Amino acid sequence: MSRQRSGAFTLIEVLVALAIFAILTVMAYQVLGASLSDADLLGQRMDRLRAVQQSMNMLGRDLTQAAPRPVRDPFDNSIRPALSVQPGTEFALEVTRAGWPNPAGMARSTMQRVAYRIEDGSLLRLHWTVLDPTIGTDPIATVLLEDVESIAFRFFVGNGQWTEQWPPQGVGGSDAARIRPRLVELTLTLADEGELKRFFEVAP
Repeated sequence: MSRQRSGAFTLIEVLVALAIFAILTVMAYQVLGASLSDADLLGQRMDRLRAVQQSMNMLGRDLTQAAPRPVRDPFDNSIRPALSVQPGTEFALEVTRAGWPNPAGMARSTMQRVAYRIEDGSLLRLHWTVLDPTIGTDPIATVLLEDVESIAFRFFVGNGQWTEQWPPQGVGGSDAARIRPRLVELTLTLADEGELKRFFEVAP
């Protein structure tokens, strides 16, 4: 008559079970770590795309609501055009925009002077609390987007022709100070996304 095997585990069986459990645990932690890393990367990607979209939307609102209101230069009282893009100047874009919300009913205009420039790889939006600033009136700067390499504008002047500066050449006098384009092409070059283009129609 054969002997019945004891129900207890041998030491070797216990060690083998522990080894298998340890291997499975390591594999589970590796999968979990990779999943968390992928989730972090996805979150960063979504945050970046959201920031790009918000920046484009802000630029779009400022351009589509461009108003024919020039401003006075605080240094020499000359007239600065309602919309200005000129090479070699401090700002990539200057524009007077309408539709500045005033929920508190403050004694100020509903138009706002804004400007854009790139500083240390960051896209800045600047705005003034008054339309005709004095020398002591500093703009308020907001960082919209980081890792920006360049920003450029083109303006449709009709007959299939575009210009990279505004007011366009050949327009002078009071017309140059108030004239607005009907269509603007924005090109934003980012370090990680490359070149992005958007078109904005200026409200008549």
